Amino acid sequence: MKAAGAVALVVLLLAVLASAIGVVWARHESRVLFVQLSGLQNQRDELNIEYGRLELEQATWAEPRRIDEEARSKLGMVMPRPQDVQLVRR
Repeated sequence: MKAAGAVALVVLLLAVLASAIGVVWARHESRVLFVQLSGLQNQRDELNIEYGRLELEQATWAEPRRIDEEARSKLGMVMPRPQDVQLVRR
């Protein structure tokens, strides 16, 4: 009987040690994943800021007044005279 009790005690001790190692490993893994998550959230925030800047820049470049100025200055375009305009109907 004493031998069976000693074996049971050793088995329980090993189970407790394995459980403790599992808890430590799980906490470590949790911390590693949390650091990774924080880094990804920071990257997401930076990308959202950059996206906002790009949207603002696109809106600035796409203003009709600016397009008209570029067409006139760089491409030499002018508004057509009324007699040069033709309407096409289907």
